[in-house]
Amino acid sequence: MSLQEQFAQAQIDSKNLPERPDNMTLLKIYALFKQGSSGDVTGERPGFTDMVGRAKYDAWAALKGTAREDAMQQYVDLIEYLK
Repeated sequence: MSLQEQFAQAQIDSKNLPERPDNMTLLKIYALFKQGSSGDVTGERPGFTDMVGRAKYDAWAALKGTAREDAMQQYVDLIEYLK
């Protein structure tokens, strides 16, 4: 199976995990997904009043410069680990 197919399957699997991951793990899942699907973070950092959006932006921004393929593989590995 290609990395792209594994990534797509991991997206499906992420919705059926046996238990809900903690918030830090959820941020890591989000950031790896965004980096793997869209590349480096774009746009402005959300304002102080949008704490969730700000946390998501910061988690994604922390991966800036990570190759899309690397992020995809890390995402697949993390979802496999959580299953």
